[in-house]
Amino acid sequence: MKHLPVAVQLYSVRDEMARDVEGTLSAVHDMGYDGVEFAGLCGLSPKEMKALCEKYSLTPISAHVALDEMLSDPEKVIGDYAEVGVKYIAVPYLQEDRRPGTPGWEKTIADIKLCAKVAKEKGIQMLYHNHDFEFVKINGKYALDILYDEICADLLKTEVDTCWVSVAGEKPADYIRKYTGRSPVVHLKDYVMAGKKPDNMYELIGIKPEGEAASEEAFGFRPVGHGYQDIPAILAASEDAGALWVVVEQDRPGPDKTPVESIRASREYLASLGW
Repeated sequence: MKHLPVAVQLYSVRDEMARDVEGTLSAVHDMGYDGVEFAGLCGLSPKEMKALCEKYSLTPISAHVALDEMLSDPEKVIGDYAEVGVKYIAVPYLQEDRRPGTPGWEKTIADIKLCAKVAKEKGIQMLYHNHDFEFVKINGKYALDILYDEICADLLKTEVDTCWVSVAGEKPADYIRKYTGRSPVVHLKDYVMAGKKPDNMYELIGIKPEGEAASEEAFGFRPVGHGYQDIPAILAASEDAGALWVVVEQDRPGPDKTPVESIRASREYLASLGW
């Protein structure tokens, strides 16, 4: 049985990409990845990045682009990724003043819709990449579901991050299936967590935690197949839901592996399952 192609979110090896784009892409190819998802172009032009992907037979499937970056010049920012050849652009994260439960939430929905329309004009599908803060209920309904109700499926599809769905208390496989036909890209992310959900679990681009970050004992990312997640169930749900790609992402390496070793371990685990 032929399974879905596997990509890696290059944020997982962001320091390596900053030092050596071509060397990192070559290594990603050698690990057996089929494609890549960008977290920036690392100073390269769209043409240069496209050429490197072609050289190493990596499909440029998608990109994580901050909503405010897209809004700064939608035609240019989205157009650059269209030139690279991506089929999807995902809103990767929301600053606190844009999140559900704040006065900025309604504007966030309108802004995503605006960018999604520009993306569609350029042949790109807009996605939304969740964390756990979207699993706050508004009038009895998760804000994440409200987002997908407010913006039609033609303009906005899901990029379910399975780690954060699980951290929020839901089963990733069930949530993927909930959006059957609307889940073209699924994020595979594994983790360990001791006890109740700690504060300051993640640290993203330009985001510094206020107060003490969560300890590795309380919460930590792991290579796919090396943590808490039921990866076979997630993979089966992805296929059932009509996904076209699965994407490995590990925000930070675990205590015993480098970022490169981490994504290699993820790919080796998936290969052991026949993927």
